[in-house]
Amino acid sequence: MSNKPKITKTEAEWRAQLTPMQYHVAREKGTERAFSGDYWDCKEPGVYRCIGCSEPLFASEAKFDSGCGWPSFTAPLAAGGIAENQDNSHSMRRTEVVCSNCGAHLGHVFPDGPAPTGLRYCINSASLDLEPKK
Repeated sequence: MSNKPKITKTEAEWRAQLTPMQYHVAREKGTERAFSGDYWDCKEPGVYRCIGCSEPLFASEAKFDSGCGWPSFTAPLAAGGIAENQDNSHSMRRTEVVCSNCGAHLGHVFPDGPAPTGLRYCINSASLDLEPKK
């Protein structure tokens, strides 16, 4: 399933808003190195928001240590917050996860996560901004 983003910005606006790494990940479908992002081992409670539009995407309660080096979640905060696209790049067949609000690339979802969903949303830290719980 793929949804058209509700928010559209020019590439100049994206570049002005994001750091070079954030731009590479969110706009060029890049991937940060494993174990290098700000949130791969973060245990602080809160809500992870989209770096592009501040859409709330994942709750810290859904985060788990998958050992992969990227933040991993069992489910999004709300089903409508993300969209999924088929990704056949790099000679692989994967499911890309994007922000449904602005279209920013977040990462991928895999069917090897823990209960209750059995899913692992493997998300780049560069795509996220943690809003700590107050």
